[in-house]
Amino acid sequence: MKKYISSIICLLLIVYVAVRYNSIVTFATNFFTNKQDLIILSGNEYTKNNDYLYVQRSKNFTPLSKQDILNIYYSIINNHWETFTFYCPSEYESCTDDITKLSEDSVTLSNINNFVHPYNSFESIKTSVDTQGEIIVKVNYLYTKDQINYINNEINNIIENNYSNDVDIKENIKKIHDYIINNTTYDVNYKENKDKFTFSAYGTLKEHLATCNGYSDLMAIILNKLGIDNYKIAYNPTGDTNEDGHVWNAVYINDSWLHLDLTWDDPVGDGQSYLNHKYFLVTTSEMNEADSGSIQVKEHNYDKYVYQEF
Repeated sequence: MKKYISSIICLLLIVYVAVRYNSIVTFATNFFTNKQDLIILSGNEYTKNNDYLYVQRSKNFTPLSKQDILNIYYSIINNHWETFTFYCPSEYESCTDDITKLSEDSVTLSNINNFVHPYNSFESIKTSVDTQGEIIVKVNYLYTKDQINYINNEINNIIENNYSNDVDIKENIKKIHDYIINNTTYDVNYKENKDKFTFSAYGTLKEHLATCNGYSDLMAIILNKLGIDNYKIAYNPTGDTNEDGHVWNAVYINDSWLHLDLTWDDPVGDGQSYLNHKYFLVTTSEMNEADSGSIQVKEHNYDKYVYQEF
């Protein structure tokens, strides 16, 4: 009797599965490859509420295109999320392949990083992709809390001593530009001075030495403090080359995007201290003209697809 009951139960299960096959497959697919119960936390106090032509803040964390993936990564970094999990939907067949390619593309990740507040920029970012379409992004951020506190105290003093409501915004930025240059020297030994953090705003203020990253980070932090939209713009050499990259500031002033390059306004070479304004809030054509002088500057050859505002 038990044998017959077991057979009947098995037969009923087979019939149920046959009838409900599509529903069961849909459930399994949604559970494994299109899960929607994502945990979306708010960003920190340095999260930017800005969208750009290259990357925008995500409203939907289920990607359907490569652009959606770029936007998700921008949102993760911009919000200072240390770990974030999202899922590839079944209809986006190349989703996991596209994410894997992006996770291995240091130039594209660096470009995305340039659009966030420096305090939310990453030092390293890792992505794991499983066969079920689950994507886990883990981010290690560049600035520590102690470094941020130190920088904030310093820039409050800089702004207090160099900002005036009696002059226009360009003049205020110029005063800050001049202060940073007059109190900073380009770190020609940056490869040996990695422990001095001259690639960041922290080392720039503490050591009075900076690489282009240090100059641009410090200026970006101050611009954000003043409520001025900005991002960092970079030249990334490609191919087999010994060239170093370069980074400077893009600043939105009076409805226009302008270049601001403190590194090239603080030239080195003969041991003397210089202060220039050749690259102070200039248009692209003005920057190209400055680059074509007696010293040919090739470090402003940025990717126009990425930095589309220019």
